[in-house]
Amino acid sequence: QVQLVESGGGLVQTGASLRLSCAASGRTFSRNAMGWFRQAPGKEREFVSAISWSGISTTYAGSLKGRFTISRDNAKVYLQLNSLKPEDTAVYYCAERDRSANPTQVYTRSDDYDYWGQGTQVTVSS
Repeated sequence: QVQLVESGGGLVQTGASLRLSCAASGRTFSRNAMGWFRQAPGKEREFVSAISWSGISTTYAGSLKGRFTISRDNAKVYLQLNSLKPEDTAVYYCAERDRSANPTQVYTRSDDYDYWGQGTQVTVSS
């Protein structure tokens, strides 16, 4: 059974930074595209960022570009969150697409992904 495990969330003040990590239990995802999504209380899950399996291509939700940075190695995918705002408060989910033939393709829709983690809570206080 595929398991993705996120870590790195927490309670921080406005303007702080966090680094989220996502690892696959017992294996690597070196040839799979990865993504991050988030869901705030009372809202639908939304796309945050994605990275191709080669790491060459990345994309971000328009409002987040410049503050968030996605990266990866063979074992983990990371999401660096800078200049955090209260509106960034959400559960952040890691997702994996298990059929990423194109090394430069990124995916922004939830249904593009096959596996999901349980999420890590990020809370930003004002």
